[in-house]
Amino acid sequence: MRTLFIGDIVGSPGRHIVQERLADLVEHRQIDLVIANGENSASGFGITPKITEELLGLGIEVLTGGNHSWDRKEILEYIPHQPRLLRPANFAAINPGGGLFVGDSKKGVKFAVLNLQGRVFLAAHDDPFKKADEELARLPSDVAFVLVDIHAETTSEKIALGWYLDGRVTAVVGTHTHVATADEHVLPKGTAYITDVGMTGPHDGVIGMDRAGIVKKFLDGLPARFEVATGDIQMNAVVIETDEAAPRNEAGRLLAKSIERLRLRID
Repeated sequence: MRTLFIGDIVGSPGRHIVQERLADLVEHRQIDLVIANGENSASGFGITPKITEELLGLGIEVLTGGNHSWDRKEILEYIPHQPRLLRPANFAAINPGGGLFVGDSKKGVKFAVLNLQGRVFLAAHDDPFKKADEELARLPSDVAFVLVDIHAETTSEKIALGWYLDGRVTAVVGTHTHVATADEHVLPKGTAYITDVGMTGPHDGVIGMDRAGIVKKFLDGLPARFEVATGDIQMNAVVIETDEAAPRNEAGRLLAKSIERLRLRID
């Protein structure tokens, strides 16, 4: 099975390149499952119900979130009714929505997506390591593929979680910093890992925002309204491959055969 994970989709440029490139990518790379982080897809901050349905309609099976999940007020009433839109599972239990989705891929493989958020330099939510243990323990026994999106600021926290979950899940992919790392590899016990998948959107600014406003903010420290940049639109993603016939872990989970980093542009 081949799974495509698309890094943080930023604003209309990010949505545009997904619309332009995803269908061909799925066909040519024989992708069986598409997952994406969508928490910046509404003008760079949050996601709306309309955008959620738009992205799911393009063939994305699950959308993960992060620290911008609640930036759009209308999502609060919507998210409990759309299980394919996740927010980090280690957010307070009273928050609407959930951080775990279980479904079936096009190949009939039962999969799970777990969304977590780090705590270093971010809000002090529940422990993502313990939450991972809790959520994995309640997965149905027939779930074969498990992907974890760890939305975190520091590389150390992401790498630590990768080692902690090695051999227990199929893949651990990092999001949030919008800068792709070149450390994609399969850990010794079979978990595919990358510290940050990178950003899907405009790369001629500063992590998706127009560079002029960001540079000014660094110079004068005054309040500023940031706008999404417009140029050098890229899709950063990874393809994770598994072999359904290969040996699995003790819980019956698939282990990764490979992980490949992709960077696409609009022609």
